[in-house]
Amino acid sequence: MSVRTWPVAGVVFGVLWVFVRGVELAPSALVGQFLFGLVVGFPIAFVFRRLYVKRVDIARGARALPSAARYLATFSWEVVRANLDVAYRVLSPGMPIEPEVILVPLRVETDLAVTTIANSITITPGTITLDHDEETNALYVHAVDGRDPEAIAAPIRRWEDYALEMFDEEASPDDPPPEIVVTGGERERRPGREPRGVDDE
Repeated sequence: MSVRTWPVAGVVFGVLWVFVRGVELAPSALVGQFLFGLVVGFPIAFVFRRLYVKRVDIARGARALPSAARYLATFSWEVVRANLDVAYRVLSPGMPIEPEVILVPLRVETDLAVTTIANSITITPGTITLDHDEETNALYVHAVDGRDPEAIAAPIRRWEDYALEMFDEEASPDDPPPEIVVTGGERERRPGREPRGVDDE
């Protein structure tokens, strides 16, 4: 079922308002703050309605919720693990840091899915997304310890499995991921994408 996006955004703003306010867990307080959030959220969503798509598929969004929950859980665990890992490296006398840049080809193709994964990498301590190569659909990822590139790519692949379902991508989590490339390597270009010269329009 497709509906206009701005009313949905207004409801989302109302829910976010409840979390931002941090109200007590009493029905009257929750409902009151949610209604106040709607009063504020609907006008804002209407004014900025041109910034997002006109219509959204509610049924598709509902189907994506389980995958989104798994993505969030996996991402949260990886952030905790990475924080502990970076803290250990900082406090360790030998500073076991061997930076490396790897190229991680993606199966997701939509801008939103690629951006979600790229931001997740950057938010995770110890790694940062340097760039996205559109011609190979791959992310350049810098890691503080690149001795095991496959270990760096492993959580990214798990996020991508969930993102493929979340964003209803053409590829499937069952499709084998392309191999990563360590610094200095080059990926083959995707079919239909010709390299552009400096003088090309």
